[in-house]
Amino acid sequence: MRWRRPGKSGDVIDARSSGGGMPGGRMAIPGGLGVAGVLIFLVIQLLGGGGGGGPAFGVDNQFGQNPQAAEAQEIPAGQDPEADLKDFSSYVFIRVQDTWEEIFQRSGRPYERAKLVLYRGGVSTGCGSASSAVGPFYCPADERVYIDLSFWNDMERQLGAPGDFAWAYVIAHEVGHHVQQQLGTSDEVRRLQSQDPGDRNSLSVRLELQADCYAGVWASTVFEDLEPGDIEEAIAASEAVGDDRLQGRAGGQINPDSFTHGSSAQRRAWFETGYSSGSPASCDTFSPDSV
Repeated sequence: MRWRRPGKSGDVIDARSSGGGMPGGRMAIPGGLGVAGVLIFLVIQLLGGGGGGGPAFGVDNQFGQNPQAAEAQEIPAGQDPEADLKDFSSYVFIRVQDTWEEIFQRSGRPYERAKLVLYRGGVSTGCGSASSAVGPFYCPADERVYIDLSFWNDMERQLGAPGDFAWAYVIAHEVGHHVQQQLGTSDEVRRLQSQDPGDRNSLSVRLELQADCYAGVWASTVFEDLEPGDIEEAIAASEAVGDDRLQGRAGGQINPDSFTHGSSAQRRAWFETGYSSGSPASCDTFSPDSV
């Protein structure tokens, strides 16, 4: 993907030099890619069983009692070994937000911009405390996307999904959760899950697939900036974080009833739906026959 270094932006908080924040409390990760289980298994060997795997990584409104959020303590550019990745992440995040702001404006709706928090090791959020082992996630309580830049290496080494546009897909997916929050979709899903716990997983799958579709919608808007292989990188990343692929890599039995994010085929299909249509209206994953 052709890109340029971003200027200063209030959208990004670089908290990597703050020392992390893991003061205890519930770890509740309301919206993410779904990689927690396999990364915990492969990186720190803590995954047990063959179910969904790992800590809560779907939609969960039982937030920890720790509303603290990381604040900026930027690393000087000349001392930052991750400077290029930081700048690329910031650039993508800003562009994704600009796109959604324009889409909302065309429909006459206000769009409140999210924040991107770059952290290292662990972080305190409005949803509780989390370690980098859970992968990227979005917290609706503080409307922030959280990413430890070390996940770039995890995508290549553990998930087999390298590339700059694979990384862009990750960021666009998490902003997709913010779009859902802005539209009230996330709140409605939580209400339905509370009303019928038996549908909790299937509703979570539909929410995650819609975020994949929204990522595809954004990808369609940067077509002129793409390079050969970029879309293939994003598709490979969407497949790599399918529940069936993650359960298989973790050595457990593949159990569709435990899926919370969707299969590799579903995630690829919905990303491609958003990309080919370029329209958020195509991302109706909640109609009865859509999943």
